[in-house]
Amino acid sequence: MNADADLRFDGRVAVVTGAGRGLGRAHALLLAQRGAKVVVNDFGGSKEGIGSDRGPANDVVSEITAAGGEAIADTRDISAEANCHELVEQAVRTFGRIDIVVNNAGISRWATFPEADADNLERTLDVHLRGTWHTTRAAWPHFEAQGYGRVITTVSTGMLGLADNLAYATAKGALIGFTRSLAVAAAPKGILVNAIAPNAITRPSETAAKPNIVTAAPMDAARAQAMETGLVSPMVAYLAHESCPVNGEILVAGGKRFSRWFLGITPGWLSDGAPAIEDVAEHWDEINDQDGYYVPASLVDWSSRFMAHLA
Repeated sequence: MNADADLRFDGRVAVVTGAGRGLGRAHALLLAQRGAKVVVNDFGGSKEGIGSDRGPANDVVSEITAAGGEAIADTRDISAEANCHELVEQAVRTFGRIDIVVNNAGISRWATFPEADADNLERTLDVHLRGTWHTTRAAWPHFEAQGYGRVITTVSTGMLGLADNLAYATAKGALIGFTRSLAVAAAPKGILVNAIAPNAITRPSETAAKPNIVTAAPMDAARAQAMETGLVSPMVAYLAHESCPVNGEILVAGGKRFSRWFLGITPGWLSDGAPAIEDVAEHWDEINDQDGYYVPASLVDWSSRFMAHLA
């Protein structure tokens, strides 16, 4: 199959947040290359969310238009709800519609307990979680009216345990709940909501003081090339396409590998009476035995399995 001919976005309008650099830039360039009109959002701050610069968003727009695509820049800070609504309205005013929201913007303020204070948490949540929430919410009425929409959230394998960037991991974990829950409401409306967990070298993943697992060891040229942000974007674009076959899923992409990240539950141990603490201890191995685990498709699916013995 000629993917460039078949998997295109002609007539579609995409908003990509945090698109002035790194992953967002790569996503915006690929969507535009495949025919989408793109709103490049980036307020141009540091990776800690400090300062602003109109340059990065405008530079990406220049790249897109120089290649024959259509794009406009938006330099609003999506940590403020009003800015998210204005971002979406700008897309609709300029291009007449909105079809895709790629929630990519993020910051990184490395800190663990007790260094991670309220400001660290709230500022991180403002961008990652609230920015995603408000931008998606602003686009939602347009999606509902046209019976079509694609939402991509950006989560992270940091949720598996990132002690030196606790607020970041917390925000990304919250976005998994957001994605899964919103997908349930989205399905009957022709809207799909999925998450991408990127594996690439980006500004938020780098710091001289506290490098994460990816950047902790010196990297040879071949490995560094495999960690380029553009290698994540094909998965993002597929999730944004009208032919996307999934809803409420988490896909991992980067380093030339693509995979599905799912939440599994073990069959566990079923008590035949009123359980005591000692019973839990005695059956601990059975509770944790992964043989026969299942991947619940929804809350209802999990509930029906977990409570089947009471039916």
